[in-house]
Amino acid sequence: MKRMLDSMVDSMTTAVVLLDRAMSVEYLNSAAEGLLRTSASQAIGQSIQDLILLDNRILSALAIALDEDQPFTEREATIRLPDNISEQVDFTVNIIDGERSGVRVRLLLELQHLNRLKRINKDDESVERQETTRRLIRGLAHEVKNPLGGIRGAAQLLKSELLDGQRPELKEYTDVIISETDRLNDLVDRMLGPQRQLDISDVNILAVLEHTIQLIQSEQPGFITWRRDYDPSLPNIEGDQAQLIQAVMNIIRNACDALVEVQDPEIKLRSRAIRQFTIGNTRHRIVLELEITDNGPGIDSTLQERIFFPMISGRADGTGLGLAITQNVISQHRGSIQVKSRPGSTCFSIYIPFTYEPAPL
Repeated sequence: MKRMLDSMVDSMTTAVVLLDRAMSVEYLNSAAEGLLRTSASQAIGQSIQDLILLDNRILSALAIALDEDQPFTEREATIRLPDNISEQVDFTVNIIDGERSGVRVRLLLELQHLNRLKRINKDDESVERQETTRRLIRGLAHEVKNPLGGIRGAAQLLKSELLDGQRPELKEYTDVIISETDRLNDLVDRMLGPQRQLDISDVNILAVLEHTIQLIQSEQPGFITWRRDYDPSLPNIEGDQAQLIQAVMNIIRNACDALVEVQDPEIKLRSRAIRQFTIGNTRHRIVLELEITDNGPGIDSTLQERIFFPMISGRADGTGLGLAITQNVISQHRGSIQVKSRPGSTCFSIYIPFTYEPAPL
């Protein structure tokens, strides 16, 4: 029975933390491990204040709850984690094993991750926007590529006529038409994103990150300080290694561009496993979490909601296709990508299930 109850609590999406009278952790479920970015083995025995930087008001409320056997609820509370990460939660405290039972009082904390609910809503909106955008782009591609083919064919015929008519000095104009037509055709293909099926295999995500770092360093040696925070115990994921490298590369290239004028440019790569995680309408037992964070100037707030759309770029010379392609690759892997940005910090978070499941027919 105890094993079944533990399994039920562990499968909950609500973070559950059990504290003893000294405010030390006695138990936490998988959702709490994900929210607090720790493991049960590391957290048990620690003071709750070592895991969550609670303000004095909530600490006082916890003390009163212990002394007066009084549960309470705090709506839309902001908690801070030691890594200076803030999360918004609904915070509920209940009393269990009260004095009347002869057992010491304990506090049961339930934390409903509001950021998670907002992220799920964003995922749903993102999927709908992506599908709408793909339909528009496919229609646009059809309308653009047909006349481009005609222009290129006419330019080739004209080039042949000019050469036969001994007017080779005009050949350069037809060459310009042909090369620019090819460039526009390539741009349309890039807007459509990867068209081939995923080549699924076992992928070591740390090898993907390190390969990407090597490629960037070969282009700009010594420019970036790399901070690695890897979980070496992560299993391989089922995915397309080449496309995942391209997806990560697009994010890191953008970060490098943003860091050109930063005095001490830095990119941090972090990998973790997150349990009981929902992507779109599917809840996964465990997913991979990748975070790519730079200390650049940040992304303008007006762009953050549109940054994954094709042709949207924060740079005057940008095509706005890199992040759109990245989102397409992650979506093909049944994953999700989010961005948080403020001056001095931009973090792209990628979530991918460890096991690939093809889209239903």
